[in-house]
Amino acid sequence: MVKRRLFCCILLLILCTGQCFAQQDYIKWVDFDVSYEAMEAALAIDIRTQGEEKALSWIDILALAATRCGSGKFSVKAVQQAAAELAKDQSPKEFLGEQYQYFQYYQQAYGAVLGGLVGNYAIQKPDGSWQAAYGIKAFSPIAAGYWYSHCDDFGVSRSYGFRRRHLGNDLMGSLGTPIIAVESGTVEALGWNQYGGWRVGIRSLDKKRYYYYAHLRKDTPYAPGLEEGDFVSAGEVIGFMGRTGYSTRENTNNIETVHLHFGLQLIFDESQKECDSEIWVNAYPIVRLLSSHRSTVVQNADTGVWERVYPYRDLDAET
Repeated sequence: MVKRRLFCCILLLILCTGQCFAQQDYIKWVDFDVSYEAMEAALAIDIRTQGEEKALSWIDILALAATRCGSGKFSVKAVQQAAAELAKDQSPKEFLGEQYQYFQYYQQAYGAVLGGLVGNYAIQKPDGSWQAAYGIKAFSPIAAGYWYSHCDDFGVSRSYGFRRRHLGNDLMGSLGTPIIAVESGTVEALGWNQYGGWRVGIRSLDKKRYYYYAHLRKDTPYAPGLEEGDFVSAGEVIGFMGRTGYSTRENTNNIETVHLHFGLQLIFDESQKECDSEIWVNAYPIVRLLSSHRSTVVQNADTGVWERVYPYRDLDAET
């Protein structure tokens, strides 16, 4: 009886240890350095091959290019070569051999970064019917018709509070510019942060991406009625550009230049959400990619609510 209990205890310890190791088996770091040009080329191939006998995923194309060339800024030619390889009869596992493990890593990493940007959506026609389409279904964080400028400033030094790296992309614009939800998701953070001022944090539906919009407008930073826990659809107005932040005192304009700080955090395990090893990636090339897909919005004169001009549905989110 004693031996049996001892055996059961040892077996339980092994199982628990195995579960702990399994829970820790997730990506700890992503070096996302894919250029806008490479993403644009891969996306064009993805869209073009939809409906063909062998549709190619832009994420698979980029993952194979990274496997062949490394995670640096590989060329458009490398993207085209990767697409040609994937179009053949052999699977990546067959033609990559031992390199397949690297392909799997990039596939998972790039899938986490880009997984919500492309897919199925529908737009409403003048007759009221809905027309389904496939392509970019995410939106630029800046509403259509509003001027902005930005540059690749990810990693630049910041000094307020403590010396640190800039973990986002700053988009300069005008006070009150409507800020758009890039992807459908759930509002996880809403309120004041001394570094970001009035800010919104939105988690993607697959839980892998956390979009951070900061330095929103003083006094009226958010879209009317927006609350923590709300579901927001891609293309909706969530707030307005301002210059709040850099203060422990709420509702303070302490930023010199009006702009939106737009950040993108990856989360492969909930332990990565708020810790010393958070994964923030460079959103600059993604913002460039989305610059051609901006949401047109207007403010209802009677209710003050901001609405899309062109009704839109994210079919993947509905599924």
